[in-house]
Amino acid sequence: MLSVIIPSYNEELNIELAAETVLELMKKEQIDCELIFIDDGSKDKTFEKITECSEKYREVKGLNFSRNFGKEAAIYAGLEESKGDCAVILDCDLQFPPEKIIEMYSLWQDGFEVVEGIKTDRGNEGIFYRLFAKSFYNIMSYFVGVDMQSTSDFKLVDRKVIDALLSLPERNTFFRALSFWSGFKSAQVEFQVRDRKNGKSKWSFKKLTKYAVSNITSFTTAPLQLITVFGSILLLFLGGMSVQTLVRFFLGQSAEGFTTVILLLLLIGGSLMMALGIIGYYIARIYEEVKGRPRYIISKKTDDEKDK
Repeated sequence: MLSVIIPSYNEELNIELAAETVLELMKKEQIDCELIFIDDGSKDKTFEKITECSEKYREVKGLNFSRNFGKEAAIYAGLEESKGDCAVILDCDLQFPPEKIIEMYSLWQDGFEVVEGIKTDRGNEGIFYRLFAKSFYNIMSYFVGVDMQSTSDFKLVDRKVIDALLSLPERNTFFRALSFWSGFKSAQVEFQVRDRKNGKSKWSFKKLTKYAVSNITSFTTAPLQLITVFGSILLLFLGGMSVQTLVRFFLGQSAEGFTTVILLLLLIGGSLMMALGIIGYYIARIYEEVKGRPRYIISKKTDDEKDK
């Protein structure tokens, strides 16, 4: 059986369309499936729509978070709830083409345990979003050791991979990178990002920045390593300045140097504050992990609503 996991946040206009589209496709291809919608603390009628679909289609079930925990939490909740031999992550807005699931499923039947959805076209994303995404994935690609420039959460994973990811004790996860890290046999399927069917994107620049910083610090120590590199460069620069100052002093050419002193103080002070900020962020991550709070809290399930 194939589990289709669909994280949803304020997607009341897309729930029914997503369910109908995927189920029609699965029925046509004669693939036994279940659809798991995860309402990530929506403020609209998303869970009500999910409940209606679960009453209409036996394959549909839904979870409702007590508040907004984020997409990563929604993905892992879907993985934990899934009963399929494999699972695929699909966005509720159908920007990821559902028909590509068939191609992924076929590759899984051929023995591949992770089937990655690779973007060949990012659709109508703005120039600032593209630049931001490119910078983020360049950093991640370097430290993960795999090209993540065109990857997405749209991927199929085998039950073996699901169990491996769920066994990880960490609370702050990055599903997209961890599927690479797991090292299972993988294949790729190319796709083009489509326009949203209904509504607007819920990702603001602020949310994207927070998501990027969270994922980088949860998966790699790259920023900490950059502090060392930057500190070494700064040390070499200051060493050169010191030699120049001494030479000018012994030659009797030393100037007052007030401006130089101020600039150096600002440079060193700013660098130290930046380094402390990065270290502080990692300490905060350690603090969150040590507390051991759950990734999410489920307030309702559609199965509970049916039993009433």
